[in-house]
Amino acid sequence: MVVAVEYISKEESDDAESAAHGVTGILAVQGAFAEHAAVLDKLGSPWKLLRAAEDFDDSIDRVILPGGESTTQGKLLRSTGLFDKIDAHIRAGKPVFGTCAGMILLARELDNDPNVYFGALDAVVRRNAYGRQLGSFAATADFGKPEDGKAYIANFPLVFIRGPYVVSVGSEATVETEVDGHPVALRQGNILATAFHPELTDDTRIHELFLSL
Repeated sequence: MVVAVEYISKEESDDAESAAHGVTGILAVQGAFAEHAAVLDKLGSPWKLLRAAEDFDDSIDRVILPGGESTTQGKLLRSTGLFDKIDAHIRAGKPVFGTCAGMILLARELDNDPNVYFGALDAVVRRNAYGRQLGSFAATADFGKPEDGKAYIANFPLVFIRGPYVVSVGSEATVETEVDGHPVALRQGNILATAFHPELTDDTRIHELFLSL
């Protein structure tokens, strides 16, 4: 997916300012936030970028934590004051979607990093599990199971860029997708987390699932 040049300077969707609620806040301190914004525009769903604590207002009902560099994002979450805002959102059981670095930020524990960020997702995650940049790859897999009904997504394109995978899963989370026996997508209530980047494809079905939570 190629993002239009307009997203370099775009801070919110055209309808975000007039929306009293239903807005998706996209963490925008670092990483692939513009690609998520482009998907939400494609779906006609309002969004705004979260760069500082004051950006997180009462209109925001859900949050996206994009791919990028998790250590950098973790530091910037603290320095901008966004960490406490997003943490309270997650603890309140409101929808959050973490992709790649976002999965790392959500995890209860990292098996190759002493840092813990939101610690909300009942899983142990390994950073850079598929190697450095040259280890990036694409695959196809189903998301969920056929008995999940509308939450089941068949043949979804998976794009990995230095992606993590799940080393172990606690009782509160469920595995939604695996690649070569490694869990790469989890769901826990209103939390979605993927080691891959759905925003880098033209397939909007996982974002649609997130918006339905």
